[in-house]
Amino acid sequence: MATQSSNRSNRSRTSAQRSASARKAARTRAQRNTKTQAKRTQTSAKRTARSAGRTAQAASRAATPQRNQVVRATEQAVDVPVGAALQLTDRVQELIEPWTSRNTAERKLRSYRTQLTRTVKRAERRGGTARRKSTRKVETTLRRNRREAEKQLRKVTRRAERVQSDVVKAADEQASRVGDLVTALR
Repeated sequence: MATQSSNRSNRSRTSAQRSASARKAARTRAQRNTKTQAKRTQTSAKRTARSAGRTAQAASRAATPQRNQVVRATEQAVDVPVGAALQLTDRVQELIEPWTSRNTAERKLRSYRTQLTRTVKRAERRGGTARRKSTRKVETTLRRNRREAEKQLRKVTRRAERVQSDVVKAADEQASRVGDLVTALR
């Protein structure tokens, strides 16, 4: 009978009890669904994370040469002006250093004086050499022209003498003919 009364008690549950049982069952189902959904979400997140990691690695490998180029360009952009400034500093220091004390300034002036004297002497020697060379060239050209003129003069003189002797012969012949003709006419 006890079973009958417990059956009856189940049947005779109130609507509040049934509602509470339904809520509890719904909560259990919801918890199970939530756990299942959480597992799915977690698995999906792991998959996404792995995929993102692979994508990041691929992008990193692809970006490494570009990053290296950017690094090199950046270093060059910094190194060039720094190097130029250091060279300028060295050059200014080289220019100023000899003039910092009286002894070094006098030494530098003597050095400049010696360099100037050497340069002037070198220019003088070069000018003398050029003058002698051009004088020699002019004299050679003058001698050559004189020889050619004298040669032409001798040639023309010989020809004129030949022509003169031919004219004198012709004139003598003509004179002797005229003389012969005059004697023949008398």
